[in-house]
Amino acid sequence: MNMATKGLDHWGDITVVVIYFVLVLFVGLWSVFRGNRGNVNSYFLAGRSMTWFPVGASLFSSNIGSEHFVGLAGTGAAAGIAMISYEWASMPLVLLLGWFFLPVYVSAGVYTLPEYIEKRFGGKRLRIYLSVLALVLYIITKLAVSIYAGALFIKLALGWDMYLSIVGLLIITGIYTILGGLRAVIYTDTFQTVVMTIGAFSLVGIGFNKIGGYSKLEVLYMQAIPDIRSPNSTCGFPRQDSFHIFRDAVTGDNPWPGLILQSSIGCLWYWCCDQVIVQRALAAKSLEHAKGGSILAGYLKILPIFIMIFPGMISRALYPNEVGCVDPTECQEICENPVGCSNIAYPKLVLELMPYGLRGLMMAVMLSAIMSSLTSIFNSSSTVFTMDLWRRIRPNAHERELLIVGRLFIIVLCGVSIAWIPLVRSSQGGQLFNYIQAVQGYLGTPIGALFVLGVFWKRTNEYGAFYGIAIGHTIGIIRMAIDLAYPAPDCGDPETRPSILLDVHYTYFGSLNVIITSIAMVVISLLTSPQSEEESQLRGRS
Repeated sequence: MNMATKGLDHWGDITVVVIYFVLVLFVGLWSVFRGNRGNVNSYFLAGRSMTWFPVGASLFSSNIGSEHFVGLAGTGAAAGIAMISYEWASMPLVLLLGWFFLPVYVSAGVYTLPEYIEKRFGGKRLRIYLSVLALVLYIITKLAVSIYAGALFIKLALGWDMYLSIVGLLIITGIYTILGGLRAVIYTDTFQTVVMTIGAFSLVGIGFNKIGGYSKLEVLYMQAIPDIRSPNSTCGFPRQDSFHIFRDAVTGDNPWPGLILQSSIGCLWYWCCDQVIVQRALAAKSLEHAKGGSILAGYLKILPIFIMIFPGMISRALYPNEVGCVDPTECQEICENPVGCSNIAYPKLVLELMPYGLRGLMMAVMLSAIMSSLTSIFNSSSTVFTMDLWRRIRPNAHERELLIVGRLFIIVLCGVSIAWIPLVRSSQGGQLFNYIQAVQGYLGTPIGALFVLGVFWKRTNEYGAFYGIAIGHTIGIIRMAIDLAYPAPDCGDPETRPSILLDVHYTYFGSLNVIITSIAMVVISLLTSPQSEEESQLRGRS
């Protein structure tokens, strides 16, 4: 496979991409000059003036990044439709945010979620702990993965140097994020959501037309076996349960009980307690508009099976030797990853099937996903750092200083992003979406337990919250270290991983860690003194 031969070298494709960049910059700069950027509330929360449609579109666009178009499509190509559970289970979670959690955050009058935790429990250490943890999570999951996935697509599609491509994207996204704050991010997210949806549906329509419809996909996908593989083995064969969401509870690659629990309870922290998501809802002009945005985002989460997973499966059915590659030497030659090439499924389909002009549109779709992810992370990280950490260092800082610090921190994040690229490129990347869910399961699920108990159980005190979440994260870090130290063997090689990895799937572990963290918080809270009214600034709101 030589994907560079079908890169975006036609004038029609290049014209579409250039027009897209001009429109994005126009929308971003229009929003910059349209709103008041001279105060903290306007910069970090868009003046709390957003209506339901841009709020819902931004919620969806901030969640759907390049890691979905590359990672989720790649998982569909490698293992079928099971991972759609993470998308569909988010529909009730985003409604839970609008109806139960958001009213608490709004009544608390906070900019960030660590700020809410400080008001709820008193003290300073929990706010600092959660702020630092949030920034680490943004770098090792959201930022790193978005850059890796986006750079992979650009490299395959254009043959450009990965560093120059990412630097260019960071400069463009940084311009309107630094200048316009959350208002610019939400308006550009809204525009990019429309572009993503139109472009992605055009690809899936062309793909199903090429393959002959869904019934034909079921046949051809199960026959998509690469020519080069180990003899007398099942390496390279599609899973027999590829078209099933609910898989064996013990032997399945995504056992159904663990998948249901982790995609719902385990991901509650992401949709209800994560700054990137919640900040968009906090920008709504009223609770009614926030709820309307939540409903819109929930409906949009139905789409990923059609616009990401099915295209990935179509790509494997059409190009089994490339997308379904299992021989390490062959995979290294095809995609520079000896583990497998499922992550090229989406860009491969774009470059092979789309006509001139539409290929440029799909490149714009991927750029939309990359830029939406990056701007959302930059703005939310800037908010957390400025409001939770910098104000701790400089409690008397004026608004002008906070705005300058917030903008400078985005530049620092750009530098960290560029420095992180070599580490991301050297990672396994076999199934990118699995990596995302596993790492977030190890480090994110205890946060959900903290917020649920903090919001709904008044007896939770600062001791229980702090030491409970510390116990949960210690367990999660140990499991993550073991997971990274013992990667899965290549197909056909003997299994050498310890039983803690083989017998306890990461979905089971994430759900179990929620229970352990919750029990620890409850027990420690009951064994220590109740929290007084003076210790909580929320005066019993929880």
